[in-house]
Amino acid sequence: GDYFVEPTVSDAGNKRNLVLIYLESGEATLADDQLFEKDAFVPLKEVTAAEEGWQSVDNLQQYKGGGWTMAGLTSTQCGVPLKGAGFGSDSGSSAAVDEEGDTYLGGITCLGDVLEEQGYTSVFLGGASSSFAAKDTFLSTHGYSEIKGLADWRAAGEPEESFRSDWGLSDERLMANAKETIDELHAEAERTGQPFNLSLLPLDTHEPVHIYDYCNVDTRNEVTSAFHCSMTQVAGFLGHMKDKGYLEDTAVVIMGDHLKHMSAGDAFHEQLDFHENRTIFNRIWIPGQDQTVRQRPGVDQLSMYPTVLEAAGLMLQDHAAGLGVSAFSPSIPGSSAQAKEAEDYAELLDSHSPLFYAHAWAGKPGTR
Repeated sequence: GDYFVEPTVSDAGNKRNLVLIYLESGEATLADDQLFEKDAFVPLKEVTAAEEGWQSVDNLQQYKGGGWTMAGLTSTQCGVPLKGAGFGSDSGSSAAVDEEGDTYLGGITCLGDVLEEQGYTSVFLGGASSSFAAKDTFLSTHGYSEIKGLADWRAAGEPEESFRSDWGLSDERLMANAKETIDELHAEAERTGQPFNLSLLPLDTHEPVHIYDYCNVDTRNEVTSAFHCSMTQVAGFLGHMKDKGYLEDTAVVIMGDHLKHMSAGDAFHEQLDFHENRTIFNRIWIPGQDQTVRQRPGVDQLSMYPTVLEAAGLMLQDHAAGLGVSAFSPSIPGSSAQAKEAEDYAELLDSHSPLFYAHAWAGKPGTR
């Protein structure tokens, strides 16, 4: 609570539409074709090339204590580590995250809240169940007016062969629906003058991977091929945006939700268990962005919260939100958590912060 910064928009004169794409287990290390059979990100890299104006945050880190989808969503949209409401500073561990409540971190101002205040319509499309891990509660608590997941795709009559029994809708069909949705959102934004935020979470790369008929397995380890096929589907959506001219007025932020899991039975232990610097894949598109502007390298997921807001054209006071400082800011305020020495910052992220999280989960903004 001593370091949390309530986001204050200082300039919204250049606000623009936003597309936010989370890549399930989107670890940049998987692009190393010296470690793996091939660079799984090639299809996405080809449509997000630097010479075309795309940028990236070098060395983007998973925050200490993160590593699962909801932690990825909340860290990059709220700027805090995901923890439960601890019962006391000496309790030994924070209480479990409340997935049964009517709100989810309702006492914290998150990305969707800021966008809603600025007149954005926020829509989330995911292949998995929206209620899994209370994802729908989090999103609806924080400004998203439309949330679609597995149950919605089944109700819409998606063919059975487009589903995997353990998780949900294929990336091919998710991206097909995303194309239709962005067409509708963009047309409405042009009609009303109010911007939109379309957030997407594909899932073909979630292990154990499911190989659909649109995916050609050309590697010994089918996980590598599955990643490549998923990136092809995401690239196709970006191609649609480019063909329709949406990149002229819409910012795009693409990033992994977390590093690839290394649980027993998951692929790539040999390559990743002892890797010295595992990082998160990301790409950023800002219409008309000065190409001499470079993002501050080495930030973690908490700083992606203000980074996404500023990519959308919402400039922040001190470039700060939550515990993060925008990667577009070359400097860090001395009072920021990001100014702490690495050891002290790690200790801060580990702290239970029981009062802060009690207020955060109580759903009472402004009571921190």
